[in-house]
Amino acid sequence: MRLRTLFLILVSLLIAVWVLLIVQTPQHSGAIFYLTEALTLACIVFLFYFYRKVVKPMKSISDGMELLHEQDFSSQLSPVGQREADRIVAIFNRMMKQMKNERLRLREQNHFLDLLINASPMGVIILDFDGKITTMNPSAKKFLAAGDEAIGKQLQTVGSRLAEEIAKIDDEKSQTIRLNGTEVYNCSRLSFRDRGFAHPFVLIEPMTEELHRAEKSAYEKVIRMIAHEVNNTMGGITSTLDSASEALRTMTPETMQSDAEELCKVMEVCEERGYSMSRFITRFADVVKIPKPILKESDLNDCIERCKLFMENMCREHDITLKMALSAEPVPANIDATLLEQVLVNVIKNSVESIEQNGEISITTLPSPSQIIITDNGRGIDKEVERNLFSPFFTTKVGGQGIGLIFTREILSSHGCHFTLQTDNDGLTRFTITFPGR
Repeated sequence: MRLRTLFLILVSLLIAVWVLLIVQTPQHSGAIFYLTEALTLACIVFLFYFYRKVVKPMKSISDGMELLHEQDFSSQLSPVGQREADRIVAIFNRMMKQMKNERLRLREQNHFLDLLINASPMGVIILDFDGKITTMNPSAKKFLAAGDEAIGKQLQTVGSRLAEEIAKIDDEKSQTIRLNGTEVYNCSRLSFRDRGFAHPFVLIEPMTEELHRAEKSAYEKVIRMIAHEVNNTMGGITSTLDSASEALRTMTPETMQSDAEELCKVMEVCEERGYSMSRFITRFADVVKIPKPILKESDLNDCIERCKLFMENMCREHDITLKMALSAEPVPANIDATLLEQVLVNVIKNSVESIEQNGEISITTLPSPSQIIITDNGRGIDKEVERNLFSPFFTTKVGGQGIGLIFTREILSSHGCHFTLQTDNDGLTRFTITFPGR
């Protein structure tokens, strides 16, 4: 029962007693009657004073507790005219003001953090204690190729290769993840403390473009160095051939036969070595001399048809069937047809080498978005090789130089294409090229 109610009950009981005493007072005792009335009036006045000094301040404090319970920090208490109580009211009002300012500051900070996270080029994923996704910023949705339907799911069930790899990272650890040999991300699983509990979150930093620039700069330096060395070798070979030619012209009849045979062997070796080194350096140099594409709106179907004959001849030599599953409607894209044809031939050549003999390659086009999918039933690509496919000078071929896919990567990147090369669960290897929207 509240103090105010108890006070009213007490006042009612006292008044009832005083009324009873007045009624029972003898009529002839005038002095006692007046004295009783005076005492009654004094008690009533004292009770009102007591109410103002004790009960009303207590009610005000009780109202303040209600405001705290409802977290209404915008309201304040009014002074009650009692010194001790007014000190409590002043302290309470100051506390409420501080709490209001603190809440406002926290809201502003949270709003700023929300804007910062949403605008960040880094992907941010916040998880609950069960490892389920509670929040993703736009960058994270882009990297995971997932939308709001991923909220409430665990990372490994989102249906994204990147999410599956992130789920394998230990807490408070960072790891560089390479997908399909083309996309590289630096991912960290960290946590922050809120109200005494650790909340896990994931940061995804794209490194593809930066890594590609660093790789290209590195292999350009390597190629220039190789070119310098090979050219020096070529200079020595050329000088040897010149000397041999001069010796042939000055040899005597007596030594002509034996010297001629020896010199011819030397010349043949030098010539073959010269051609071999020339081809070697030319292939490396071609990577850094890829011309800038001249983009023109074209139909991908027409581009494939133009190089169909050449690709069919390549497949026929290995008893490989080349199937065309081209879209019935045009597949528009802004491309440099000459460069793209080189990419197609290079990819088909790799598929043929993967199959070796007796197999099938199919080329599919899709109009929305514009895509080319080259599928083969060759020996496939394991996960370790897949991560390094587009790395400079990486090769699994005996005698290979590791620049074919680098050449392909540079051309497709200059077109703004998204591309993947992987062996799927059905055992088929697919090279998928997705062209940017017009």
